[in-house]
Amino acid sequence: MVAITHPAETRSLLHNISWQTFKTMLLEMGTERSSRLAYDNGIVEIMSPLMPHENSNRLIEVFVGVLCEEFGLEIKRSGSLTLMRDDLERGAEPDSSYYIQNEALVRNKENIDLATDPPPDLVLEVEYSHSAIDKLKLYAAMGVPEFWRYNGTTLRIYQLTDGQYSEVPMSMTFAPVPVREIPQFISAAKQNGEVSTTRAFRAWVKEKLASQS
Repeated sequence: MVAITHPAETRSLLHNISWQTFKTMLLEMGTERSSRLAYDNGIVEIMSPLMPHENSNRLIEVFVGVLCEEFGLEIKRSGSLTLMRDDLERGAEPDSSYYIQNEALVRNKENIDLATDPPPDLVLEVEYSHSAIDKLKLYAAMGVPEFWRYNGTTLRIYQLTDGQYSEVPMSMTFAPVPVREIPQFISAAKQNGEVSTTRAFRAWVKEKLASQS
């Protein structure tokens, strides 16, 4: 029997695109769209998420919210906020982004300008398929302190040190909770439902925190 796989996202590439043209594209395409764009070194990548991609993204967002609640941290969810740096000529719209450590600095802001405002403290990219743009270099250049990458089976955690990302076993934001185990809860949600799984995730986080006290 031949296994049939269903795509989680589609990716299209445009080459030899100027930075100004990319910014014009963003303006003309507007914000009422599901596609997400990234730009680096003359390449525009247009990613269109499908159900598996978006479901994983939304579940991880719920889990990040639970983590912040249990750690007593404030959070500002900035979603697929368009992150652009004119000085670097780089831009991206991550699947999810969050202000946590710097939440108080942007709490009342409707618009973020990376020329004066800090980047999100945590950025998530769901990549079931390979991205043509090196997101590690892109977000490192923007100074994002923590980067999560989920490929449908594995959640990798990267920490920014001296301008470069290093893969680490534990999130600097949520240690000692081993957030790399989040994929097991994404799988469980398909069997048990998202509300039940969120309850189980919260109990798991509480258990991990209690074991360290």
